[in-house]
Amino acid sequence: PSKAKIIQSFLDSLYVVESCMGHVRDLPQSAKSIPPELKGRFGKVVGVDPDNQFEPLYVTLPGKEPLIKRLQTIQRKAKQIILATDEDREGEAISWHLLELLKPKVPVKRAVFHEITKDAITRSFQDLRSIDLNLVQAQETRRILDRLAG
Repeated sequence: PSKAKIIQSFLDSLYVVESCMGHVRDLPQSAKSIPPELKGRFGKVVGVDPDNQFEPLYVTLPGKEPLIKRLQTIQRKAKQIILATDEDREGEAISWHLLELLKPKVPVKRAVFHEITKDAITRSFQDLRSIDLNLVQAQETRRILDRLAG
């Protein structure tokens, strides 16, 4: 949240900066988190279907529901959504999960910066890009392997 406040101070008041405070979805922590109708597919290896190309099942992390509802409310007034998570595979995955949960009807872009300074933030908002699905897939693969191999 403190990063979000600093970033907001660098941007025009037309922008609304909200922090997701890290991951919003992950593989289920236990079989209890798997919906009953999916336990057959995702119960052998919790959250992964080894018989269907290791398809992952993602669940919203506990306590993140109010954040998701708040972001859904904010996005209704938005003309564009800019995701500004860290520029690594974890950050890219967080952006992708937000996109999957919010299902926005407006354009979505990524802002990437390596420091929280007015100059870095301004430059990043002038050079927006799409979510890097290669990084998302790298994080997803690592997460599935962690679940399979421990």
